[in-house]
Amino acid sequence: MYQLFSILKPLFKPSSYVIDNNIFRLHYKATVVILIGCSLLVTARQYIGDPIDCLSGDKIPTEILDSYCWIHTTFSIESAWKLKVGTEVVYPGVDNSARHPDSRRVYHAYYQWVCFMLAFQAMLFYIPRYLWKSYEGHRIKNLCLDLNFPIARDPVVTRNNRALLVDYLYHNFNNHNTMFRMYVTCEVLNFLNVILQMVLMDRFLGGEFTSYGWDVLSFTEWDSAVRYDPMIKVFPRLTKCTFHQYGPSGDVQKHDALCILPINIINEKIYIFLWFWFYMLAILGFMALVYRTVTILMPQVRYLVIQSRCLANYDALRSVCNQCSIGDWFVLYLLCKNLDSINFKDMIVDFDRRLTGKTANGL
Repeated sequence: MYQLFSILKPLFKPSSYVIDNNIFRLHYKATVVILIGCSLLVTARQYIGDPIDCLSGDKIPTEILDSYCWIHTTFSIESAWKLKVGTEVVYPGVDNSARHPDSRRVYHAYYQWVCFMLAFQAMLFYIPRYLWKSYEGHRIKNLCLDLNFPIARDPVVTRNNRALLVDYLYHNFNNHNTMFRMYVTCEVLNFLNVILQMVLMDRFLGGEFTSYGWDVLSFTEWDSAVRYDPMIKVFPRLTKCTFHQYGPSGDVQKHDALCILPINIINEKIYIFLWFWFYMLAILGFMALVYRTVTILMPQVRYLVIQSRCLANYDALRSVCNQCSIGDWFVLYLLCKNLDSINFKDMIVDFDRRLTGKTANGL
């Protein structure tokens, strides 16, 4: 198991510099790890056994039958889903097709693609991070200039580095709006990506994903006499398969087979977790966009956001925030998350003096 998931170790490595927020990291770090881990899990036959095992009363080699039914999909009979198991049917959705000539057959082909689908979703979740990281280009890391250490290695070097940072902020004043717009665009992409993937999974699972979690939650409240596990409908563990071959006289013979799908024991747990996880991401993503809208429309909130994260001189910080554009405020916000609080406080004081036309000595 350790060897199987060892490729995920680099994704757990914490970043040296922070260029986003916690909700952003839930998308490209936590969600990517979850999706790739689930993709690896459904391909690990040593833990779940064969993904499909089929049984037929006829003399058909089981290896051939297993391969055929895996490739050409299995099916359930819709009208047999809620019949009584043990007396009317052997399993929900499994019955003699002749008894249900007008009933719709629901074919199950998704299990062949689950591992690829999960890996594809992980890639989609990383795209906004890739775009933002490519545009940011280690700018915040380069601006920190070793000012993120609480103990100065050399006070003179620290003072010079702080002066270089202030000089950069002064000469690039009002030039960071595009950077902020790019970050907001990536936040919007995160939210839209979650909504798109929920729709995608709903189509992938035959329109069952949207209400899947609610159905599973309400399952425990049903009366035991009429209780019907909704996970069986989405991820059946026993299905039917029809195999055709030529008989001795050259006629086409039809063979019905019952197929057990052990892999669906894993799939149903994965997708019930993903249902809750994706809804949580959607809610948090919407809240993040509301918060971002508030910071754009209300300059006072920008000051409070930085004030809550650092020990800066509040008068100097308020003066700087009042003069900054939204892009400059965003750079200061990222710096306050990375710099040591004392260095950030001194930098804000120096920057305020520079903006108001004062020298470092106050003359």
